[in-house]
Amino acid sequence: MAAMVFEVLTIFPALIEAYTSESIMRRAREKGVVEVFVYDIREFTTDRHRQVDDYPYGGGAGMILKPDPVCRALEHLDRDGEERLKVLLTPAGRVFDQSLAEEYARSRGRILLIAGRYEGVDERIRSFVDEELSIGDYVLTGGELPALVIIDAVTRLLPGAVGDSRSVREESFTTGLLDYPQYTRPPDFRGMKVPEVLLSGNHELIRRWRRKEALRRTLRRRPDLLRKARLDEEDRRLLKEIKEEEQWR
Repeated sequence: MAAMVFEVLTIFPALIEAYTSESIMRRAREKGVVEVFVYDIREFTTDRHRQVDDYPYGGGAGMILKPDPVCRALEHLDRDGEERLKVLLTPAGRVFDQSLAEEYARSRGRILLIAGRYEGVDERIRSFVDEELSIGDYVLTGGELPALVIIDAVTRLLPGAVGDSRSVREESFTTGLLDYPQYTRPPDFRGMKVPEVLLSGNHELIRRWRRKEALRRTLRRRPDLLRKARLDEEDRRLLKEIKEEEQWR
């Protein structure tokens, strides 16, 4: 099966290469699960100062990413004849979430991520992209971190990227719920003990406890997720138990 391909346009290529050359990302690249190509926007400038930004028309603070080097980069990449989804990373974009990560992973296509910088990008750049994405309602210094978030979230869903595929299937948001509490050795840490059920060896009790605690944590911290989660009859019984317990307290 062909590798999924990510391309990143940035003025800081080393930021992308550093992260994608470690841990799970490095192994996924070595195994041919995913490919990551990074392009320096400065390489597509035409002036001797390699300027990628300029002052905004109409005044105002900060600098704006210029359209010409970005568009030259896009035109250069399009010469290979490959189909690619062009994504601009911007606070004004659609919020990236687990369902979109899964959609991208299923497509196994080629995704080009454009990492903006400074106070934003020239509005005309938007005419050359297919989609705009944000990773949340806050401001970062550039699009490199959002690019890495998207690459990481999608890559770990690809077959062969993570050693134990169960860890991906059981993660927060994959099931529609927050993850259940996890414990490891020692069984007693400064008076805080691992729940007895996890030491019991009874797999059915452990499964039920984990599901119940995932539901409890989601109810407490992100009740909005429960409205969209896929709940079965057991889940509804467990939620009823939880609500009765919480009310008792």
